[in-house]
Amino acid sequence: MNVLFALLGLVAGVVINALADDLPQRRRPSPPHCHNCQHRYAPSHWLGLGRCAQCGAAPRRRALWVVAGTAVLFASLPSLIPERVNLWVNGLYTAVFILVIVIDLEHKLILDVVTLPVTAVALLLSFVVSDNNIRLALVGAVVGFVLFFIVYWIGQLIFGPGALGYGDVKLALAMGAMLGFHRILFALGLAILLGGVISAALLLSRRFHRYSYLPYGQYLAIAGIIMLIWGVQIAKWYAGSGQ
Repeated sequence: MNVLFALLGLVAGVVINALADDLPQRRRPSPPHCHNCQHRYAPSHWLGLGRCAQCGAAPRRRALWVVAGTAVLFASLPSLIPERVNLWVNGLYTAVFILVIVIDLEHKLILDVVTLPVTAVALLLSFVVSDNNIRLALVGAVVGFVLFFIVYWIGQLIFGPGALGYGDVKLALAMGAMLGFHRILFALGLAILLGGVISAALLLSRRFHRYSYLPYGQYLAIAGIIMLIWGVQIAKWYAGSGQ
């Protein structure tokens, strides 16, 4: 199963690279192609190796990293998520989170065409997984949206327009549907912690200043992946420690 998911990770990485090239440009998704001249790559170039046969442009630097990283992460999922249905569904969600990270880092965008459809899909898939259900998914989506809207509003008051994007709020909505109420609070808390620590480190390094825009979707997405894998155990541990 690990080998199968490694191969699926390779395919997912190729798809993520193609979507990350097309979606921010409002282009219809198409097979892997040159980001410079749009020439379609031969399958031998789908992994981000070699130059475009038509214009000679090198692939984007992230192309190979995304494919390799996704394959390694996917290869580990069967060992971390034993339930078969949860494994497949959470693999899909993990690919979505990786796509969000790539687009947000490169374009500082979180696209409605990603977050809104996956919210609807997550609500439907909550009927088939064992680590979520429709009630938890609905409440999680509402709580994720409301709580991160408050964070968004506070950011506007303290740092001014652009401190956080409204796309981050919609991503929190999608995360709530994917993770459920029992995991979304942990995910948002972890994302805020990651964002605070890393932003503070960047400010101390003087690479950014107080009013620099730092993409926040990456922290939400990383927290989402962590909670997909370990969220149920964390929630059970927390519930048990409070008794």
